[in-house]
Amino acid sequence: MSTLAAGHKTLIPELINILNKEGSGDILVVAGGVIPVQDYNFLYKVGVKEIFGPGTNIPKAASAIIDDIRATKA
Repeated sequence: MSTLAAGHKTLIPELINILNKEGSGDILVVAGGVIPVQDYNFLYKVGVKEIFGPGTNIPKAASAIIDDIRATKA
């Protein structure tokens, strides 16, 4: 999920809560965009699996996500 309105601390937890309520808590949530580093721990605590900021190496990000998916299937 990426927001351009600095809504990461409200919209992402809301999304995760809805996924959990709908029985879809196994869906991995990934955040991206301009997110202040000081907000990362908050997002990880609410359930974000990965956070990718500007300048992220796309192949490395894709590899991290694939690893996360594989880890949930194990």
